[in-house]
Amino acid sequence: MSRFFPRGTLGRAPACARICLSLFGLALVLGAGLVLTGCSGSKKDHAAEAATPKRYPIRGVIVSVDLKNHAVLLNHQAIPGYMPAMTMEYGMSPGDLANAKAGQRIRAMMNPDAKGLPQLEDVWPDDQAGDKAIGQGERSLRDNTVSRGTGAYRELGEKMPGFVLYNQDGKVVTAAEFKGKMVMLDFIYTRCPIANMCPLETSKMVQTQQLAKKAGVKNVEFISITLDPKNDTPGVLKEYAKDRSIDTSNFSFLTGPEQAVNDLLTQFGVLAQLKGGIIQHTLATLLISPNGTIAYRADGSDWEPKDFVDRMKL
Repeated sequence: MSRFFPRGTLGRAPACARICLSLFGLALVLGAGLVLTGCSGSKKDHAAEAATPKRYPIRGVIVSVDLKNHAVLLNHQAIPGYMPAMTMEYGMSPGDLANAKAGQRIRAMMNPDAKGLPQLEDVWPDDQAGDKAIGQGERSLRDNTVSRGTGAYRELGEKMPGFVLYNQDGKVVTAAEFKGKMVMLDFIYTRCPIANMCPLETSKMVQTQQLAKKAGVKNVEFISITLDPKNDTPGVLKEYAKDRSIDTSNFSFLTGPEQAVNDLLTQFGVLAQLKGGIIQHTLATLLISPNGTIAYRADGSDWEPKDFVDRMKL
């Protein structure tokens, strides 16, 4: 079992968050027993795991994009133990395909057993400048989290921590880019199966975005950071937003290195733990003022979009 917060974080999280985690754990046991049972180590699970096709890491440059056939032509490096360097066609998911551009360098996992064309999965940008920025941001955030120690959790009135992540378009985004804007921020993950957790949270964020627009609130940005960066690649987040018809003109879905996400969870006081294939987690929705300080926080999912919009007007 992997944890998404370092030792000591539980004690620093808000009391409401600790209560929410306990209640959420109870809700999972009582209300989602079938889900948890299905994720246990049964013979069926072991058989499915054994049947999982072998995938291979692949890196290359996109030569062209074929939207009609949901494919890209990739000039890729040799895949050790499988094939030499060559240029060939691979299938892509709708989200990854929407982000794909000729000349773009990518890294992915290649699934040769997919139906039709071999499929590119877990697709990430692979450009040197982007990797450098993401790496520097990750190290800076790590150093800051460690230096704050047991005081890593940021209280109301403190500055939002700095970060460098990818958005749903595969572009590098920094916390500094939101300076001077009101920011509404939360943490979700795309595979969350609990209706009153991430699905409800995203729905309320969208409602708030729409209410803010109707109320004439300007200079506001919405950010959802994934709790599951291993699965939630830029393409997955792109598809998640599109499937829900979310206006991404001022709504960013962010992902990046697991350590960077862990440190943000710690500093924002959000608890998350992978258990039985499900990420058990608390919810926190925050409002960041234009000067970068944390102005308001709502723990759990019982907050109202109108309340946040009213606070944006202040």
